[in-house]
Amino acid sequence: MKLYRFLTGTDDAAFCHRVTDALNKGWSLHGSPALSFNIQTGQPMTGQAIVKDVEGKDYHPDMKLSEQ
Repeated sequence: MKLYRFLTGTDDAAFCHRVTDALNKGWSLHGSPALSFNIQTGQPMTGQAIVKDVEGKDYHPDMKLSEQ
């Protein structure tokens, strides 16, 4: 099965660590990152799509994708 996640958060080191953690767990970047600006908080926000192939399992909407 192929899994998809879209990580979002403030554009900071913590977000980079989340993406790095996912990459080290077998996820791959999918497309370019997105960047926008939250006018209410004054902070840049970023997002990155990631995908992962998992063999031997079937997708179910109740599964926690980050644990696959």
